Amino acid sequence: MEPLERGTPIPDPLTPYLEVDRTQPRHECWVTGHMVAGLDGTAAIHGRVGALSTEPDQDLFRRMRQIADVVMVGAQTIRREGYAPMRLSESARAQRRTRGQSEMPPVAVVSRSLDLDWSSQVFAAAPEHARTIVITCAEADPKRLAAAEQAATVIIAGEERVEPAAALQALAGLGYQVVLCEGGPRWLGELVAADRLDELCLSISPMMGGDALPVSVAPPGAGIAQFSLKSTMVADDTLFLRYEAKPAAEGRL
Repeated sequence: MEPLERGTPIPDPLTPYLEVDRTQPRHECWVTGHMVAGLDGTAAIHGRVGALSTEPDQDLFRRMRQIADVVMVGAQTIRREGYAPMRLSESARAQRRTRGQSEMPPVAVVSRSLDLDWSSQVFAAAPEHARTIVITCAEADPKRLAAAEQAATVIIAGEERVEPAAALQALAGLGYQVVLCEGGPRWLGELVAADRLDELCLSISPMMGGDALPVSVAPPGAGIAQFSLKSTMVADDTLFLRYEAKPAAEGRL
């Protein structure tokens, strides 16, 4: 066991994340989860993730979107956090153009019920070149599905529920090779159970006493997935951990 010590400050905390090779996903596309947790494992305070996030975490959270071809978010997180279309700095957009990416990643909302406000910013303000995507299932309410098709690009991924593998296959088919998942805990748990989470970037916030909700909620019958710690950083009192999934032969119990 080695002690974790504060090292030489990194000029740009995003650099270690930009340097990760995400060109060899284990399945259809590379899936990165980006989450924050308190010291007691909680993933929200009064239902809001933002209340748990420190200033260094908020900065990295926004800038991490630079790595993504698409940012995937569960419907509950969309409703509670007040999402809008992605915004990146001119420097970030230039770097994306250099790497052959679009200037802005679209948002992909995962929703079985389609109980969403179609006039909200995440839909109404999305530019045509980064139109918001809605991922749902075949048994979604027909009227809500029709409304979704007016406000977003709709993907049907599954019959009675949204199937992670089908959702990611569809995104990969649209050319999205790096998917950044920003929650929520239940959708992240579905991705882990389907063996679709390649990378987890986890910020540990120096807080306790939040909601009784963990970072990931596994569906019934899910196995145990194992990950390897690849890097650590610390800023003020916030710890940043980056993990990658172990190969299937050694990573599932």
